[in-house]
Amino acid sequence: MNETTTMNRQRPRRASHRTGAVVCAILLILGGLATGYFLLLAYAAEPAGPWDGESVAHSNFAAGLALALAAVIALLTWVFVKAEWLRRWWFTLPASLAFAAVLRLTLLTPEL
Repeated sequence: MNETTTMNRQRPRRASHRTGAVVCAILLILGGLATGYFLLLAYAAEPAGPWDGESVAHSNFAAGLALALAAVIALLTWVFVKAEWLRRWWFTLPASLAFAAVLRLTLLTPEL
């Protein structure tokens, strides 16, 4: 009788744990898609000529915003991993997005 009571107590935890993991994963994927969109905007902006400083500013703004969103995603990932809802490999999403944003802001910035 004690074993069935223990089994019944563990089942709802597993279901809630799985639900929490799915919600966290969806939240991180949506954040990753938004960050990826800003990175796409940053990489798509190319100046038309030496007079087009506005597109360079827009590219830098989009890359900076993507970097800020990647930092927020990294913090959320840290919280979700600490709560043991997700595994550590989820850190690759914000790390790769932040790496791409930093590359656009430094080495791959559009020149006039």
